[in-house]
Amino acid sequence: MLNKELISTAIPSLNPGDTVLQAMELMSEFHVAQLPVVADDKYLGLTAEDDLMNADENALLQTIESHFSRISARANSHFLESVQMANEHNLSLVPITEKDNEFIGVITVPDLLKQLGKTTGANEPGGIIVLEMEQRNFSFSEISKLVETNDAQITQLNTQWDNSAAAFFVTMKISKFEISDIVATFQRYEYQVKYYFGEEQYENELRSNYDHLMNYLNI
Repeated sequence: MLNKELISTAIPSLNPGDTVLQAMELMSEFHVAQLPVVADDKYLGLTAEDDLMNADENALLQTIESHFSRISARANSHFLESVQMANEHNLSLVPITEKDNEFIGVITVPDLLKQLGKTTGANEPGGIIVLEMEQRNFSFSEISKLVETNDAQITQLNTQWDNSAAAFFVTMKISKFEISDIVATFQRYEYQVKYYFGEEQYENELRSNYDHLMNYLNI
């Protein structure tokens, strides 16, 4: 998904002749902490609520242009560029531009999160397993094979090097909820299972036994 395909039509832009008060009122109305400033379809920069609070509310935005952020993402780039930008700069929206600084629109952070959820499979049913390992030992083919031996597939896989923990993590979305057999397989092959989220097989057995008991008592 490209940035230009996630443009929001609901968020307005500002122009240099707007006042600080007008900008703050629009930010409050649309529940955002920044808004783009645009003149003649050219992106001038992003003004932030924190900067406006220190300015005269009757001042024109053009008088505080030196405080504008020039942050923007490219229209034809993958939307993950916008995700990274929003995360690094604590943005509530990301301005999108074409060549020559032509303003296209903005993508809101909630829309980025929705698309990220679709891309990572967060919306799909299934369990999650997180492995911790040495980065040099990572083998997708081997991990995938172990999952498939339990009649399941990996629907999404992400890797991450955590500097704070000095550890390499592999996060997998599995095509079924009952993952106790998969967890046991990884442990049998001496993988370190850091976390797992799904249904345990013994819970299903307990539920089945309970249902049989209730049926018996109702006879």
